[in-house]
Amino acid sequence: MAVMAELLRNSVSVITTSNGFACQGRFYGRPTTSDSANCYRKYGCCLFHGSSITLNRRRWEIKTRRMSLLHGFTRKKNLIVVSNMIASIEEPELVYEDEEENELIEKRKDGDDDLDTLGRSLPPWGNIVVEQESDFELKSGSQPLAASKKLKMVMDGGIRVHFLEERNEEILSRRILMLSRSNKVRSALELHESMKFSGLRPSVHACNSLLSCLLRNELLDDALKVFVFMRRNEITSGHSYSLVLKAIANAQGFDSVLNMFVEYGGYSRAKNDFDVIVYNTMISICGRVNNWIEAEKLWRSMKENGHIGTQVTYSLLVCIFVRCNQHELALDAYYEMIHNGLKPGDDIMQAVIGLCTKEEKWDLALNLFQCMLDGRSQPNQICCNALINSLGKAGKVKLAFKVYDTMKSLGHMPDTYTWNALLGALYKANQYADALRLFESLKKYQNSQLNVQLYNTAFMSCQKLGLWEKALQLLWQMEASGLLVSTSSFNLVISACEVARKPKVALQVYEHMVHQKCTPDTFTYLSLIRGCVWGSLWAEVDDILEKVAPDASLYNAVIQGMCLRGKFKSANKLYLRMRKIDIKPDGKTRALMLQNFQKDST
Repeated sequence: MAVMAELLRNSVSVITTSNGFACQGRFYGRPTTSDSANCYRKYGCCLFHGSSITLNRRRWEIKTRRMSLLHGFTRKKNLIVVSNMIASIEEPELVYEDEEENELIEKRKDGDDDLDTLGRSLPPWGNIVVEQESDFELKSGSQPLAASKKLKMVMDGGIRVHFLEERNEEILSRRILMLSRSNKVRSALELHESMKFSGLRPSVHACNSLLSCLLRNELLDDALKVFVFMRRNEITSGHSYSLVLKAIANAQGFDSVLNMFVEYGGYSRAKNDFDVIVYNTMISICGRVNNWIEAEKLWRSMKENGHIGTQVTYSLLVCIFVRCNQHELALDAYYEMIHNGLKPGDDIMQAVIGLCTKEEKWDLALNLFQCMLDGRSQPNQICCNALINSLGKAGKVKLAFKVYDTMKSLGHMPDTYTWNALLGALYKANQYADALRLFESLKKYQNSQLNVQLYNTAFMSCQKLGLWEKALQLLWQMEASGLLVSTSSFNLVISACEVARKPKVALQVYEHMVHQKCTPDTFTYLSLIRGCVWGSLWAEVDDILEKVAPDASLYNAVIQGMCLRGKFKSANKLYLRMRKIDIKPDGKTRALMLQNFQKDST
């Protein structure tokens, strides 16, 4: 009786329930190796020492709040092995079997689809290293147990792996999708790792959402691990590659992303997962660094692989080629877009209009502008200004002012570029008086928009008309307005005085120029010399040559002027001086000196 009482006092009953099946066994005292083997053969389960179970006279049940099951799994602490499965018991709690057994089984059967419940009911597994061996030891205290595999768990505080009671891949993928969209990075990544460890495969949509979540939170290394898993299991899509390529470009630069693209077979004709979105991503990345060569190569490769470009594709190509001054390629991309039946967007139309104006194809630019208006699109102000400038350079003044009127009807306010284009159009069409009238109206109503370029256009009109007084008046107004008068502006005023045969006034402007600490250049001295020659101011000419460093163009201009004014002896002396200081005369100077030498001989 005493022995029987001792056995009853040390006995314990264990019930392990999971996924709808239960196993119950009774052990007396501390189990030995033979006891464990017998128990395993009879009941299919074993309880090892160290499971934190309190023994009592009554019959107790172990209620495990967190249980993880895995085939062939081994853990040194708190383990229950159940027919090639192991249940990890954490936070054990003793309850009366007759009162709560039914409740426990019902909870295990029903499960819980809620993600938070999943996180509370399942324990962390940590990082797991699987080692394939012929046999392994499973220890309880110091007792070994033979089996067919050896698995090792390493708890390092990293990503946890959970036992998944739910085995439906679609439901689990939807949970990953929800967690990723909610920006719950760790939960989504743990659920993905749990599916991967359990042999389940998430959907492409779920993996892409997880990739986006990880990259959004700047977890590039984890995202690359997920991407490697996707490629290994052939569940990648074009969106997957686009996400990773953009992330690599932002983190490591253009060269790294290009190497990755080539490594994945981007330029080869072999079958790959690349679609037109991937090519658009790479073309966009090329556009960031203005690498039009690779952009063109991607465009050709995309067509060779049977992909048809989208509106985004051609928009990127046209903008990149225009920005890199590859106008022919930009037009090719535009024409191919039209050929494929795609409607160009406003950005493409405006970019093509801009390149047409640079190529002086004003007729094509005007047709595209009219097409935008017919399609109820609204060209921007830059497009209108470029077209006005192109028409002005072509001498199409009336068309330029029509586009100007259209621009105002679209609600765009003319700016400095607009006025400069219109003044340039009038000057190009030899309508110098109209250009001056437009400038006067601008000075009256748009004085704040006047700049150096507009004043220079007015100076050029004065020069053509010989209006030296008007040029001087505009020069004083320009200085009074606070604008910095450049050397080119002074040169234009001096040239206007030269045309009007006012060399003394030109010299006064030159002196004022020097006083304002504006450095004269070769064009300044040439204009002064020509004016002084025609005014027979030879002393001033000699003074200019003495002050200025030896310059072949100045000496040639003086010698030619002397010859034309009949000053052959002075021209001959200056020519000898010119040769003495080793300045080479031009052909016209040599011809004039040869003619004068023949005249002197006769």
